[in-house]
Amino acid sequence: MNRLEQTILKNLIYNEEYSRKVLPFIRSDYFSDTTEKIVFKEVFEFTNHYKNPPTHEALVINFTEKKDLSDTQVKGAIELLNELKQSKEEPTETPWLIDQTEKFCQDKAIYNAIMESVGILDNKSHKKSKGEIPQLLSDALGVSFDNTVGHDYINDSDARYEAYHKVESRIRFDLDLFNKITKGGLPIKTLNIALAGTGVGKSLFMCHVASACLSQGHNVLYITMEMAEEKIAERIDANLLNIDLNELHTLSKEDYERKFSALKSKTHGKLIIKEYPTASASVLHFRALLNDLAIKKNFRPDIIFVDYLNICCSARIKPGANVNSYSYIKSIAEELRGLAVENSLPIVSATQTTRSGYSSSDPGLEDTSESFGLPATADFMFALVSNEELEALNQILVKQLKNRYGDPNDYKRFVLGIDRAKMRLYDAESSAQENIVDSGQDDTPPLNTFGNRESKFKKNFEGIKV
Repeated sequence: MNRLEQTILKNLIYNEEYSRKVLPFIRSDYFSDTTEKIVFKEVFEFTNHYKNPPTHEALVINFTEKKDLSDTQVKGAIELLNELKQSKEEPTETPWLIDQTEKFCQDKAIYNAIMESVGILDNKSHKKSKGEIPQLLSDALGVSFDNTVGHDYINDSDARYEAYHKVESRIRFDLDLFNKITKGGLPIKTLNIALAGTGVGKSLFMCHVASACLSQGHNVLYITMEMAEEKIAERIDANLLNIDLNELHTLSKEDYERKFSALKSKTHGKLIIKEYPTASASVLHFRALLNDLAIKKNFRPDIIFVDYLNICCSARIKPGANVNSYSYIKSIAEELRGLAVENSLPIVSATQTTRSGYSSSDPGLEDTSESFGLPATADFMFALVSNEELEALNQILVKQLKNRYGDPNDYKRFVLGIDRAKMRLYDAESSAQENIVDSGQDDTPPLNTFGNRESKFKKNFEGIKV
């Protein structure tokens, strides 16, 4: 018999603190010995029913009265219980054992999932199809203990005070007004969404922010389902190498290598770009990708970009299922946010506007394409707006739609400079913000301004694209 498995069983009976923390996460099929499985099932059922671990005497009596076990099985179970009782005085470090038990459960879950998958592939399992294998493996890889029991408002006041004064880990923008409205950048465990119409600048925004994150030394994962990996890399080249997209194709190899060497010397971060066919990938694929990157490349991202949300598929809703778009898109958003929480990082994505929103001069949350459930899930959401006048000024309008990080009425609307040839955004001059209606901004200009334009943004929004 396995020594660790016996230690686990012993502490499930004689260590109440340990039992309460780990019992919900252990399954009988994690035990390799049949007798250990039988004893665990009885311990589990007793504890769930009576809300306390069983005594040795109670277990022995229950086994002697069992009608669904053979005499040999009952005898083996009682002998094992006697062994556990004799060894109960041997001290076991509870925190250490909890850690060991978590690893034990993870290893067993993965092993069982692999064996079940092999059985499915060999047509030995008639209950499950091959399409269920990814879910089996994903569930196994996701096994972990959650031992938190909630926040004790009175007793946890000191910890709460420390949290108030702790500088939260954030991914900063290289755009002053975005840092201002997010109180210093994107927090971890969040979902952040850009709303825009086709051709307005969703992918440009994400490519720019991804480039900025890489320049700051962050590890970046860019998932694309709209454009090829090479096209995303091309856009990021234009941004980081400071060269027009068209000129990349005429740049000499020597000049390209010189510029790229200079770039490599300025950042310690890595950028991985992964392409999936449109509407073919879900959070399950992204989890598997993260595991592969960790194992094969020792790469763990600090931020993830998903280009874009509407062309993902849901891990919970099967393709072709009879569900409305609200439920489907909301499901995808919830799954992405869950992925952000699991990996303690921010996720940035985008969504299409509705037809009515496409020509709107004042887009709102109701202009989110296909589902109002998306803004209900997102932590931060904003619209990107363009028209001929803005394009002539090389500017794009940003309107806050939802902001859990600050007051969405502060800098409710503002403009950024845009260089589409170099796939870049930049802070516009403070004069460009002066005539924006309901901006909610204070008198403090952005910290940095770029360019020498004196033109001001006019109040006429005719021809705006979102």
